[in-house]
Amino acid sequence: MNRTPVQISPDSPQLREVLDLIRQCFAYMDGRVDPPSSMHHLTLEALSKQAVAGEVWAIGAPVVASVVLTPRLEVLYLGKLAVVEDLRGRGLARTLVELALARARSMGLNAVELQTRIELVQNHESFARLGFERCGTTTHSGYDRPTSITMRRSIH
Repeated sequence: MNRTPVQISPDSPQLREVLDLIRQCFAYMDGRVDPPSSMHHLTLEALSKQAVAGEVWAIGAPVVASVVLTPRLEVLYLGKLAVVEDLRGRGLARTLVELALARARSMGLNAVELQTRIELVQNHESFARLGFERCGTTTHSGYDRPTSITMRRSIH
């Protein structure tokens, strides 16, 4: 398998594979996170728009790992990182995080940032192993408690 990430264009048929992978990889969150994952609102059209407003990257044919990158004011937002379950622990997520760092650097941004739900402690630990540090929390509309942890990895 070629482990080199490729950027997915807004009209690529691989967008369907990326969407299916995200849905498959995020399904375990059902019943574990409140509010439910935004993955339930992600459509092929929305993912295509994301490929225009930001970048969608994937590894493999068929797609076995993917990430969505969105430039923000001073950071590159890393979202919807997904790796097929059978290939976890083989460095694919690390490859996509390193890609995000390189893309942020090329855009003149200071860091890569992500959000992970409060309930998903294993994700917090995985991202910490990838060099991310907790830098804040966010609260979804209608909630009186933090629902997500913001984590950041500096470029420098």
